[in-house]
Amino acid sequence: MNFEIGQKAPAFEGKDQDGKIIKLSDYKGKKVVLFFYPADNTPTCTVEACNLRDNYDQLIEQGYEVVGISTDGEKSHQKFINKFDLPYRLIADTDRKIHDLYDTWKEKSMFGKKFMGTVRTTFVIDENGNFTKIIEKVKSKDHANQILN
Repeated sequence: MNFEIGQKAPAFEGKDQDGKIIKLSDYKGKKVVLFFYPADNTPTCTVEACNLRDNYDQLIEQGYEVVGISTDGEKSHQKFINKFDLPYRLIADTDRKIHDLYDTWKEKSMFGKKFMGTVRTTFVIDENGNFTKIIEKVKSKDHANQILN
């Protein structure tokens, strides 16, 4: 599935780290940074999550809400948030329904082995629910700048 800038973002519903339902429609009228990442507490994902945390005030000032999504469960997300003091919500997409909607669950390979996993991707969505930016080559250490510039 290839998404294009200006295209409507697929509607989704999932549970956050506290078991609360979160939907894309909850953010109508706001800009959303929806970042898909492989796993809580892994080196690159932690760098990315902390970069968004460190630049969170700037993202909020620019009108963005930040939401992370991985296939980890609610308890894992709670620990990740608490350990790194993350100020935004994380969706536990354990059944990969949202990953499937956004086409971020794909075949990957590492050390010659093929496996299915999350392809690190960030979708920036405008107040009307349309894509304004799709970042497929995420620079974890500089991710907020990729979003803001």
